[in-house]
Amino acid sequence: MDNKEPKRTQISEMGRVALLKRLFEGTQYNNSAAQVVQGRIPDKAGRTKDVNNFLTVQKTMLEGIDFDLTYTPLKHLGYKAVLLALGGIYAKCFNPCSLMFSLGLSARFCVEDIEEFWKGVLAACDEHKIEQLSLDLGASMTGFNIAITACGVQSAKTAATVPAVDNTCLLCLTGNVGAAYMGLHVLEREKIAFNKIPADRVAEYVQPDLSKYKYILSQYLSPEINPKTVEQFKEAKLFPACGYFITNGLAAAVKQLCDEHNVGAKIYLGKIPIASQTFSMAEELNMDAITAALNGGDDYKFLFAVPVQEHERFHKEFPNVDIIGHLCRPEAGAVLVTPEGAEITLRAQGY
Repeated sequence: MDNKEPKRTQISEMGRVALLKRLFEGTQYNNSAAQVVQGRIPDKAGRTKDVNNFLTVQKTMLEGIDFDLTYTPLKHLGYKAVLLALGGIYAKCFNPCSLMFSLGLSARFCVEDIEEFWKGVLAACDEHKIEQLSLDLGASMTGFNIAITACGVQSAKTAATVPAVDNTCLLCLTGNVGAAYMGLHVLEREKIAFNKIPADRVAEYVQPDLSKYKYILSQYLSPEINPKTVEQFKEAKLFPACGYFITNGLAAAVKQLCDEHNVGAKIYLGKIPIASQTFSMAEELNMDAITAALNGGDDYKFLFAVPVQEHERFHKEFPNVDIIGHLCRPEAGAVLVTPEGAEITLRAQGY
């Protein structure tokens, strides 16, 4: 039996320039950090094309804060990092077209580690038809740090069809929330248990059976975004007045919408979609599933405000989207309405 450790090549042995070249070999991308300028954007061949509107979204992910490599596979992390940036593009009904990555790496990471991370990035870029991709590498004293800038484009025709936000809009949610937060708790619990094992007995460690947590683990480790989100709106000729990508909890997204558009909001407890597995895990941990749904994080779902007069058409065209509440006058604030009719002010402590 071959028990050889997999080869680990120190980045210093290869050098930054050679590693960057290696990561792009055999891909469709040229490593150019060109930005969108004056309504023109480069395509794969280096030509430029006219666009009417463009949007940029910048995100960072810090090891130990936003992810833990104890239980997060590097390939999953690369894929998830792409979605984190693209979510904000899709939420505004723009089509993503380019991504720029900047990675800060400590000495413990080798070439093979970065190649594994990059596989996840390339998989997500292929799925979402990203036209341009660039990467820069730097040193870090604090582990693995990721900075991403995503760019998206929108035609003037699409922009003209986006309605204004008013205090009669319906609030719509594209999937259940709270599951990713529960999945994170499973992983953290197993990490604590593993760290309690004496060093001389680590070799005896048997990987626990986590199959019953498969759904909530997948929601945290490998979330998905439907790349046809914007196309569905175009085909239906029905656009939301505004949209938000939920990464810091549903309550935070609702409050951000209210603050940016000077409106109030009422979301109804009985209308918030929460998976049965989320309730089961919350009960197992003696936690409140509602708190997880409102203030958890990493949900990777969309919150849209849709004009109330489009209610029937929206329900027909988007049957899998849940209507969870509505906007109202700003003096009402952002509140959660219980089945008994009580109104509780939404609080968003951040994730």
